[in-house]
Amino acid sequence: MQLVIVESPAKAKTIEKYLGKDFKVLASYGHVRDLPERDGSVDPEAGFAMEWELYRDKQSRFKEIADAAKGASRLVLATDPDREGEAISWHVQELLAKRKALPKLVERVTFNAITKQAVTEAMARPRELDQPLIDAYLARRALDYLFGFTLSPVLWRKLPGAKSAGRVQSVALRLIVEREREIEAFRADEYWSVVARMQHDGTEFDARLVKFKGVKLERLSLGAQGIAMEAKAAVEAGRFTVEGVETKPLKRNPAPPFTTSTLQQEAARKLGYSAQHTMRLAQTLYEAGAITYMRTDGVQMDMSAIHAARDAITARFSEDYRPEKPRFYSTKAKNAQEAHEAIRPTDFTRERAGTGDEAKLYDLIFKRAMASQMAAAQLERTTVTLRDATGSHELRATGQVIRFPGFLAVYQEGLDDSEDEDGGLLPVMKAGDAPAKRAVEATQHFTQPPPRFSEASLVKRLEELGIGRPSTYASTIQTLRNRAYVRMEKNRFFAEESGRLLTAFLERFFPNYVAYDFTAGMEDELDVVSDGREDYKALLARFWKDFKPKADEVMEKMPSEVTEALDEYLSDFLFPPREDGSDPRACPLCASEGRANGRLSLRGGRFGAFVACANYPECKFTRRFAQPGGEGGADDGVLGQHPETGEDIHRKTGRFGAYVQMGDGKDAKRASIPKDLDDFDLDWAVKLLGLPRIIGAHPDTGLEIEANIGRYGPYLRHDGKYGKLTSTREVFEVGMNRAVDILAQAANRGAGGAGRGKAEAIATLGAHPVSGGEIKVMPGRYGPYVTDGTTNATIPRDVKPEDVTIEAAIALIDARVAKGPVKGAKKGGAKKKAAPKKAAAKKKAPAKKKAPAAK
Repeated sequence: MQLVIVESPAKAKTIEKYLGKDFKVLASYGHVRDLPERDGSVDPEAGFAMEWELYRDKQSRFKEIADAAKGASRLVLATDPDREGEAISWHVQELLAKRKALPKLVERVTFNAITKQAVTEAMARPRELDQPLIDAYLARRALDYLFGFTLSPVLWRKLPGAKSAGRVQSVALRLIVEREREIEAFRADEYWSVVARMQHDGTEFDARLVKFKGVKLERLSLGAQGIAMEAKAAVEAGRFTVEGVETKPLKRNPAPPFTTSTLQQEAARKLGYSAQHTMRLAQTLYEAGAITYMRTDGVQMDMSAIHAARDAITARFSEDYRPEKPRFYSTKAKNAQEAHEAIRPTDFTRERAGTGDEAKLYDLIFKRAMASQMAAAQLERTTVTLRDATGSHELRATGQVIRFPGFLAVYQEGLDDSEDEDGGLLPVMKAGDAPAKRAVEATQHFTQPPPRFSEASLVKRLEELGIGRPSTYASTIQTLRNRAYVRMEKNRFFAEESGRLLTAFLERFFPNYVAYDFTAGMEDELDVVSDGREDYKALLARFWKDFKPKADEVMEKMPSEVTEALDEYLSDFLFPPREDGSDPRACPLCASEGRANGRLSLRGGRFGAFVACANYPECKFTRRFAQPGGEGGADDGVLGQHPETGEDIHRKTGRFGAYVQMGDGKDAKRASIPKDLDDFDLDWAVKLLGLPRIIGAHPDTGLEIEANIGRYGPYLRHDGKYGKLTSTREVFEVGMNRAVDILAQAANRGAGGAGRGKAEAIATLGAHPVSGGEIKVMPGRYGPYVTDGTTNATIPRDVKPEDVTIEAAIALIDARVAKGPVKGAKKGGAKKKAAPKKAAAKKKAPAKKKAPAAK
């Protein structure tokens, strides 16, 4: 028997089908061990020795692998074809060797797609483990551990409220924080545009004023209303004729097939998926054999795939859509390895795969890969210049026409924050024509600050800077959100108070380690290790030589020293100049009460940093860290006016997160902004400020049923009893019938007698294809699990219960069924049935004999 090890049960099932009866394929369920989260897991004093620990929830699973390995003639390590896959194979081999269960013949195989051809060809070309790639993994894992476990204790002691820091995570956070600073520092400039609405041969088009009084207009040339109105009047008074028509042919070539980062970016733009969700879907499609491996920075396709794509293009369209020669691509991304193919379908005759979100992602991958081998789009751009009789004023109209769609018939790449003014169609015009002027509009504009990062633009920027690896971006971004360093609103990142403070601390005390060039340089060094040109321990020694003394130096500082340094470093942010020219650090409370020397400065507290007065405790003025120069919450701006009262509604950020406020002082109304509202706007603010919502009188008691949001989420209340709602939206949508039903269900659960009520499902995924039972993700005493009502299966430790898909749940349940009943289950069942007899026997037995056992 030959034993094959892969990561997932779905992959194992598919590969075993391809290989036949002589092979047994088992899944490791991802990584089997890791560095324990405690001091000493990496020991720099012992040559950076690493102490590994088998995951607690993987012990029984690995025992199954070890038992199978003892009877195997050959071990084939067939984990994913990247650094993490190589590391998993290495861990499995090391553990089996320690348990003396390693077969004599151990080989490593990799394949880029889970198809029969790819798997059988790979099995025929085995190799040994790639030691340089394993060394690069060890170096990266040790670096991340040393960075986090050395710096985090410094943060806990010197920066109240900080949770952790990471080598790549902290740099990604810095990008978001710096963008926030750019937006705050931005000062809008006013400018105007003058556009004439024209018509010719029944077709309307717009022509923009580009020259006024003989001077070419730049973006900010019409900077005030007065000159804009003057320019508008000149256009209205003038008779404009066509001076010239310029037509230029344009050619647009298709984008290359997806890499990991471009897939994450495009899925975010077109489908609204997070990076983590995209990678989870891609993993499922890969394991189902629908696409090639999804962790890659290569943009090239295999020659056989290129020919298949070209054949599919001809079959679907015509020869015109297939270029004479195949297209070949090379990446421009920094640090790209291009060890694997781009992400593509394994079969170009298969236009659909998966269901739901998986199907949408597959469609995106399929179309992008096919378009990459299609003919260029042929366009024609027309520019029409119109002048008045004096020649002093000039209008310009531009339009674009697609003469041959080419690849655009299948796919067009999305863009971040783009504006297209050249997409309209123009009528056919020639020199001397005088289009009719229908109207002239002068429109006021203001320059806009740089946009906040979306997931797509953040991933793109990280890749451009060479920071981290595309395969880690999803987990890096999720960590920032889990630590509450950032929040997402309308798919954009906002830096939270804790994130800003942490970034300021690192910039002030560890500037090198959050520098973009340092982090990118570290990636270059790791690449050198993976190429086998440097010993990874030498890299670790260089890093540790400078990093450890710096961490010790900061650890020796008093918390007050750290706060003073941050007070100075953040002075411009915390105490910006006041309009009246007064001292921005002057305490407003001391001034109003006649006290002298009331000076504000940054302080550290149990729940984070805040600004306080030097006259404390006599003066108790404070404000939160993220409230520069203001009182109360940090004002993020006015959302609008309340439709009934006309009062301004402000969006603010306080100690416990974002909230809205209407009014001031004791009479102010406030409401927290729930995290499940991605489209938060003025309408939502008005609704939240109007809570609680009275649904009506209960039909049985006549008492009011109230819907509201509390500390533990949305709820219903009636006669002192409560019912749980599922979302913020339901607070405003739930009707009387539904409310009565929810309250009745809550009352029934509470009336179930002593003991705990039945646990609520974390998620309901659908029916099991074999048992037919409804699959649910449930919280358990010993950790979350999935169940179809008959079989329970523990969710692996490194998987979040809310991230479990129906495919993963089916695989876990099937793996549990395949292992057979739990040991002692039948005996347990027998004991349960015999309980009455046993109880009787216990009464007859002397109590003295049972007493020691009870103790």
